[in-house]
Amino acid sequence: MKIKCRFSRPYSTLALLFFTIPIPLYAATVGDGRSAWSQLGPWMPNIIRGFGFDILISFLAMLIGTILGFGLGVGQVSPQRYVRVTSRYLSQLFRNAPWLVILFFCVYLLPYEIHVFSHTIQLPGWVKGVFGLSFPVMGNVSEVVRGGIQSLPSGQWEAAASLGLTRKQTMRFCIVPQALRRMAAPWMNTYAILMMSTPLVSIVGVEDCVTLASSALAALANPALMMPVYGLILVLFFAYCAPIAVLTKRLERRFR
Repeated sequence: MKIKCRFSRPYSTLALLFFTIPIPLYAATVGDGRSAWSQLGPWMPNIIRGFGFDILISFLAMLIGTILGFGLGVGQVSPQRYVRVTSRYLSQLFRNAPWLVILFFCVYLLPYEIHVFSHTIQLPGWVKGVFGLSFPVMGNVSEVVRGGIQSLPSGQWEAAASLGLTRKQTMRFCIVPQALRRMAAPWMNTYAILMMSTPLVSIVGVEDCVTLASSALAALANPALMMPVYGLILVLFFAYCAPIAVLTKRLERRFR
C-alpha cells in the first residue's frame, strides 16, 4: 500500500490532465463550427517535434553544465585558496544570476560563426541557447558536488591518509564514489528545473514547442485555441518532469 500511495499523487494528476486538457480542444470551435482539435491537427506533429527539440537542448545543456560544474565543485573544496575562492565566486555568480540574462549574454556575445584556420564553425541560435542554459546549470551542479563531498564524514579523509593515498587518489577512489550517491537526487532535481526552463530559448528565436505553438496560433487566428494549445504544452512538460520528481524522491529516501 505504501508504494501505491507514493506513486498515486503525481500519476493521478497526470492522468487527470490527460483527460481534462482534450476537453477544451473539442469544446473550442471556430466560426464554421469546426472543433479546435480539427484545427490543431495539422500543427500537432510540429509542436511534438518542438518538444523533442526542448529535450535535446536540455540533454546537451545538462551534459555541458555537469562537466563544468563538477570541476567547479571540486575546485570549491580545493586546499589551494585561490582555486577555492575563484571556484566559489563563479559558482555563486552563475547560480544567482537570472537564467534569461545569461541566455541573452550568450546569444548576443557569441558570434554566429567561428573561423579556425580554413574551417568555419557555425553557431546557430539553438547552440547559443544550449550554452546559455548550461552556465546556470554549471553553478547549481557545482553546489551539488560541493555539498556531496562535504557531507561525507572527515573519517573518510583520515582513513585514506592513513593508507598513504594522495589527495588526488583520495578524491578519485574514496570520496567521489561515495559522494555520487548523495549527488544523484539533487542532480536530477537540477535537470528537472533545466527542462522546465528550456522554453526560455523561444525568446531568442529558437524553434522549440512554445515558438511553434505561437506560430500555430498566429496562423489559425483563433483566440479560443490559446487554452488548448498551451494546455497541451503543459501536459507534455508535466508528463516528462513528473516521473523525474518521483524518482528523485525515491533516491532521496534510499540514500538518506
